[in-house]
Amino acid sequence: LSSFIIKYNCVCGDTLSVLQAPGFVSFQRGDWPVSGEKIPDIVALTMGFSVPEDLSWPGLLAGPLFQRPRANVLVVVRGVDDLDLPQSVASYPLENPVPFTLDSVAETVHSLFAEDTPVVLQLAPSEERLYMLGKANAVFEDLPVTLQQIRARLSQDGSVLSSLPLNSLSRNAEADLLFLSEVQVLHDITALLQRHRHLAKDHSPDLYSLELSGLEELSRLYGKDSPQYRDAKAILASVLQKFAEDIYGLYGNSAVVEVVTVKTFEAPLTRRSRSILESKQISNPGSPYNLAYKYNFQYAVIFNIVLWLMIALALAVIVVSYNLWNMDPGYDSIIYRMTNQKIRMD
Repeated sequence: LSSFIIKYNCVCGDTLSVLQAPGFVSFQRGDWPVSGEKIPDIVALTMGFSVPEDLSWPGLLAGPLFQRPRANVLVVVRGVDDLDLPQSVASYPLENPVPFTLDSVAETVHSLFAEDTPVVLQLAPSEERLYMLGKANAVFEDLPVTLQQIRARLSQDGSVLSSLPLNSLSRNAEADLLFLSEVQVLHDITALLQRHRHLAKDHSPDLYSLELSGLEELSRLYGKDSPQYRDAKAILASVLQKFAEDIYGLYGNSAVVEVVTVKTFEAPLTRRSRSILESKQISNPGSPYNLAYKYNFQYAVIFNIVLWLMIALALAVIVVSYNLWNMDPGYDSIIYRMTNQKIRMD
């Protein structure tokens, strides 16, 4: 990140902030607004994938063709007006904060790198919503998912309660425990990745999407001027910064970490969840009939490659067959020619 100027940054309002990015992913500093529905496209472009529609946004420049980050981590923080992030590559105001998912990016990763089984993890602890694919099923099988599991994890050795300055936060209040549970999940993800460092060295890119709503519950219960909310904001800012640094280091300085802060989404988001122990992979998780996806933007490319290759092979077979049919063995074949000469000599 030597090419970027690191400065103290206060993320105010609905914002997209880039905490970490390799040098070949060129985020430009500026106040260019970005629509919430375009965030999946931005994530796809940072990972080197194409998108159905061109993104006319000057905040991200085109990168090298043969370089892509090994991972992309998107963290959505709900219920926050401002978040003090000590270091960031760039930040942009967020317009039209509608709910979004990275399902399209996850589908692309799975379709292009199905044999390499990349890690795809989408998690929202407060809603107990989980979607995992590839190697994530094995690596994160011990990750606490439900609120009951996470709270049990808080009482075990090595939990964040022993290292965080709780100040006004309580270990017995429901909303406080929800916030601390989300912090615990961030800690456990980096701990599991440190145990499975081989995941960061393979050729398939990994995708993480996390949604945190603990601050939203604290602001609803105590108010945004309460000491609990202010202490939680300070804790989350420092935890996110360390989380981004750990992920960036684990992936060999080749990971993009973004944080989206929103006061509230304009519409509720509903989606199906999947069990962490589910091992059966279906082509379309959203369909109960195991139907294929209706359309993939790479269909046209694959169709043209297969079509013209079949045409070329068919033409080659026709030309070879025509020449073999009209061949004169006595003149065109060296085998018959040598045989005839040997008969004559005898």
